[in-house]
Amino acid sequence: MSNNNIIPAALATIQLEADSINKLKEFIDDSFVRAVENIAASKGRLVVSGIGKSAIIAQKIVATFNSTGTPALFMHAADAIHGDLGMIQKEDVIIIISKSGESPEIKLLVTLIKNFGNTIIAIVGSVSSFLAIQSDIILNTTVDQEACPNNLAPTTSTTAQMVMGDALAICLMQIKGFDTADFAKFHPGGMLGKKLYLRVIDLASQNERPAVVRDATISQVIVEMTKKRLGVTAVIEKDNTIAGIITDGDLRRMLEKTTDITLLQAKDIMSKNPSTIGADLLAVDALETMKRKNISQLIVIENNFYAGIIHLHDLIREGII
Repeated sequence: MSNNNIIPAALATIQLEADSINKLKEFIDDSFVRAVENIAASKGRLVVSGIGKSAIIAQKIVATFNSTGTPALFMHAADAIHGDLGMIQKEDVIIIISKSGESPEIKLLVTLIKNFGNTIIAIVGSVSSFLAIQSDIILNTTVDQEACPNNLAPTTSTTAQMVMGDALAICLMQIKGFDTADFAKFHPGGMLGKKLYLRVIDLASQNERPAVVRDATISQVIVEMTKKRLGVTAVIEKDNTIAGIITDGDLRRMLEKTTDITLLQAKDIMSKNPSTIGADLLAVDALETMKRKNISQLIVIENNFYAGIIHLHDLIREGII
């Protein structure tokens, strides 16, 4: 292949795979509805099996099911007939993935599972195959051709299989009312987990809690801001509710207007009605508010009282940004 042919070949591959996914719309029918309903109603697990490239797709689909609230297990078709069939329980629903539906291991596996009495759902590329005929529900993933120039290596067919699995998982999520709180339980690690469970108060509680009263002198304000090292201080009432906020910018603007600060108090330079955020909201909500208002910190409120400061730097440190 010459350099001039690389981009056209890549584009052709993408187009073929896109066409195969688009064609799946024709196969979303009553059989798909029955598959979703059977899995949702099952009191057992979902066991997904395949061989070759289809086995790799099966593993990905299992991971998607598990992370979206549908308990699932992967069972390699070859290993199944050498002992792994023991993982299948009476009320489990079985998904078997195969392009041809005619692999020897698949044929034997289907026969054995039918003896158990479990519901078999076939994700298959040939509706006239042994797998399709012997299954209870057929999810058709037929493709016109593989992206492989020899029409041999599984490419468009495995893409279609994976998308069909994703469609099942998303429909089951919606049926079960699986929301972001549920998602956070299964994804506690990494940046995704932090975005789903890290609360504003979790970050604000790690910071100092700068605060002055309305009648504080400017010297007291500067000392408090310097000591707490957040570039900001809340101005609070005697009952610990918020009266205003003073930032580094407020101090600079004050000095532009006057050099005599001896008679000035916090109430004279504070910004009233500052932006606040609830302590129990997610840290990502704080980020969105900061972006929208083009500010770098928010006052944290808990039960209408001052609870601390969350700063843009906190979000950067935790990798939220």
